[in-house]
Amino acid sequence: MSPTLGLQLLVVAAGAVGVAAVARRVGWPAPLLLVVAGLVVSPVVPAVPLEPELVLFVFLPPLLYSAALDSSYLRLRDVKRPVALLSIGLVLFTTAVVGLVVHLLLPGLPLALAFALGAIIAPPDAVAAVAVGRRLGLPRRSLTILIGESLFNDATALTAYRVALGAFTGGTVDLLDSTGQFLFAAVGGVAIGLALAFAFAWLFERTRDSLVENTLMLLIPFAAFLAAESVHASGVIAVVIVGLYLGNRMHLRGYGTRLVSGAVWKVTDFFLEAIVFALIGLQLVTVIEGISGFGAWQVAGYAVAVLAVTILSRFVWVFAVTSLMTVLSRGARLAPTRQQSVILGWAGMRGVVSLAAAFALPPGILPRDRAMLLFLTFTTVIGTLLIQGTTFPALIRRLGVSSAQEQYEDRLAEAAAQQAALEAGLAELERLTGEQEGEPDEIQRQVIEQLREKSWRRSLTAWERLGGGTGPGGAETPSALYRRLRRDMLQAEREVFVRLRDERRLDDEVLREVMAELDFEEAILERD
Repeated sequence: MSPTLGLQLLVVAAGAVGVAAVARRVGWPAPLLLVVAGLVVSPVVPAVPLEPELVLFVFLPPLLYSAALDSSYLRLRDVKRPVALLSIGLVLFTTAVVGLVVHLLLPGLPLALAFALGAIIAPPDAVAAVAVGRRLGLPRRSLTILIGESLFNDATALTAYRVALGAFTGGTVDLLDSTGQFLFAAVGGVAIGLALAFAFAWLFERTRDSLVENTLMLLIPFAAFLAAESVHASGVIAVVIVGLYLGNRMHLRGYGTRLVSGAVWKVTDFFLEAIVFALIGLQLVTVIEGISGFGAWQVAGYAVAVLAVTILSRFVWVFAVTSLMTVLSRGARLAPTRQQSVILGWAGMRGVVSLAAAFALPPGILPRDRAMLLFLTFTTVIGTLLIQGTTFPALIRRLGVSSAQEQYEDRLAEAAAQQAALEAGLAELERLTGEQEGEPDEIQRQVIEQLREKSWRRSLTAWERLGGGTGPGGAETPSALYRRLRRDMLQAEREVFVRLRDERRLDDEVLREVMAELDFEEAILERD
């Protein structure tokens, strides 16, 4: 990377962080404001190239890994059917429909390149939709489907993209060979992801150092992505598998690892997402200059047609799949409601991966065709972000889709779990004190009583929300005794929360909240 490009990216990063900070302050969706800001300043600032390798090998792996790490494996398993239908079926359906429409609009464009464009713009980026949905209380099942789709759809789209480009350079499409490539990419990605997940889990068991573990965490997504891509497997799937596996076992790490990890990945997400969405808007001049040889109304018509087909194809697929799921489940309990289907259909905003794939088109393509493909990708990405992104909050409010009942159930489950954890903690305290020789002295009795009172206070707080040193002679000081006993109680309480999560009586989000509370308390114990 040249010094000039490095300086440009530094300026973009600083400006993007500033715009994102403003968006957070005023409560607007940061991705949309960043794209608009990029579009506004693009004509008056030097062109900032969007390097495909930078996006696919530097930005994409940590963003995918962070999303997988923070996702719920158990919830994703519950919605595996709709996620598979969207991340595989919808991507292939969109690729085919958009490819055929583009071929009809531009008969001079090779059919393989038309399908390549379909694969480029097929995968949505759920960052903006999930951010809005969480803020407005979108039901957890809908959010999980959107997150699951965004985790896996890039793998399908990039594989279809490679097959289409292979057909363009080779001149023919072998359906059997293409299917084999897709299966190898998927199975290879899963195998490499699991192998690395087991290896890193084994390593973490022997590290027990929060600083070292979180440093390794930063390297994991790049290692998984490069390992899979080096054998032509899916790097996307490998990263997601590692993230889901380690995220589901995060409770086995120390409290310091969890506390630091949460902060590290929040900063990483904020920084990288700010840059990539700003880069989208900054490509305006580059894209417009490439189509200078076409008529303005002609290319505008092409752009509108491709954007409309992209949006409509998602609605057609979502409602067709919803109807099929309703029939197969003999009722609508397992299938999304009509309101949720509309939400899923409208949450099809495209992102930077589509632009990166368009910029990565091989040099053998005619400049005129390349410029048109890049323009249609850019207008589709911008169109979905600005049209669907800006209207998404109003649509959620208009349909009255809410997670209020889920939030009440979460608080109820948390209160019940706190009660069970309290009993486990007190039982552990009784066991520990019963193992001491002789009767406890007055100071020890006071410490034990404080521990009991603190446990009861935390349990009562949950219900309200619903409506190491030594003293003289080698004896433990009161503070050391308190810390030792309380740490053992905290561990017993954690085991209860994890068990209830595994028994599906507590959601992963609630588990993370209560684990964070326990981790902060243990951190305070270490500081005392």
